[in-house]
Amino acid sequence: MKKFLRVVLYLVLIGAGLFGGKLLWKNDAPPPPVPSFFQQDSTGTSNLTFSGEIIEVKDGESIQEAVGKAKGGDLIRVYPGTYYETVYIDKDNIGLQGVIREGKYPVMDGKKELNDAILYSGSNILVENFTIINYKGNGIMGQAGNNFIIRNNIIKDAGVYGIFPQFGKNGLIEYNVLSGIEDAAIYVGMCDNIDVRHNEVFENVAGIEIENSRHALVENNLAYNNTGGILAFITPGLPIKTTYDVIIRNNFIKDNNHENFGAPGSLVAGIPPGTGILIMAADQVTIENNIISGNDNAGITITDLTLLGMDLANDPEIQPDPDNLIILDNLMSNNGSNPVGELKILKKAMMISEGLDIVAVGKGSGSCIKNIGNYKTFGLGGYSRCDLPGTENVTSYRIANGAEERDISFEEMGKLTFYGVCSGCHSFNVRLIGPPTTTIQALYKNNPEGIAEYIANPIHKREDYPEMPTQKHLTEETRLAVAKFMLELTN
Repeated sequence: MKKFLRVVLYLVLIGAGLFGGKLLWKNDAPPPPVPSFFQQDSTGTSNLTFSGEIIEVKDGESIQEAVGKAKGGDLIRVYPGTYYETVYIDKDNIGLQGVIREGKYPVMDGKKELNDAILYSGSNILVENFTIINYKGNGIMGQAGNNFIIRNNIIKDAGVYGIFPQFGKNGLIEYNVLSGIEDAAIYVGMCDNIDVRHNEVFENVAGIEIENSRHALVENNLAYNNTGGILAFITPGLPIKTTYDVIIRNNFIKDNNHENFGAPGSLVAGIPPGTGILIMAADQVTIENNIISGNDNAGITITDLTLLGMDLANDPEIQPDPDNLIILDNLMSNNGSNPVGELKILKKAMMISEGLDIVAVGKGSGSCIKNIGNYKTFGLGGYSRCDLPGTENVTSYRIANGAEERDISFEEMGKLTFYGVCSGCHSFNVRLIGPPTTTIQALYKNNPEGIAEYIANPIHKREDYPEMPTQKHLTEETRLAVAKFMLELTN
């Protein structure tokens, strides 16, 4: 009966136009909770009261100037209009809130000239109600900021990443709509205690990506017409070496067959079109109550790090196998009808004629699946039968009282800046968006000042890599500290 009701809900949502590019529940849901340093007023509306001031920004004014004036606890309200700028938030306890009037959002437009729309490095940050378009780098990027909420934003054609919290703890990403992103629409990198829910991602290379992160809840999202819908994996060469304790549940993952338009040589450029869910080397991932259909390569692909041809000897601290996975009840149909690449070759070699819902290749241990007979599978011979309860008791992975704000000494500044800013594009010895750190070390041996200068004023030197965005919002002291850290890095 439970499965029948979910099928009916699925058909109703399709008939209502849910898969037509508009998240119908987005504005009808009750207001989500606000950050702990904000309080709703007595009417329960979106008007908020604060410990600080409300600073208003009107069309033709500068959001960045308002951030410069703001103090901890202030809310910056941005009214409908078009804003051609990059906004840096390097303070704690700041809210950036768009005001929606007659369906019109404030629009941040990079005109394909600016790299990033919003960068924050402070803790206790709110970003909501913006339309962000035409940037070359990132829509919204967090640089080592804790306790963040990013919600109800529309992000389109915003470059490499749409929403990208990096090296942060205790965050909520919800009710956002993202499309046209050439890497990951929502990319949670090296983070802990993150909820990703009620988002719509389509026409991206990767829809939602949990990378080198722990304690992540991915639920009630709609991922369709991406190259890959939802991914949980480990990238070698990054400071955080694990991905574990991830729940992927109650998502609609449909028709993720878009051509892969990722930057040549980047990690995501190797994702096969037609990938519903991809688990690569991640541990303790639970996949439950998802509707997964129409993904031409496979509904769920499980693999070790050999899938994308990685040289594991370059990072001996990585454990490359997916272990202790839990696959509970999911509704899967019409997956694997047109596989590509290695899976196509595998099916031909094994004389498998039917499409596959779940494919597991490579190594891994300790995993289980419930009701394996409900799916068309390959490579699950080592999986035991799951007799485990569902995950209903896990309502959120966020920390009730918030994560502690970081108190950074000068000695830690370079390390934290590398983790929070640089490592999203530069792993130690694996190509991501930018060249590996080993390449930078060879070019700038004994010259941290040269790196610091390039960070502030980058020049596009190589056509096989995208242009690096300036990081001149970092202080001169910080740029030199991270340059020295990069030259001393050994893995």
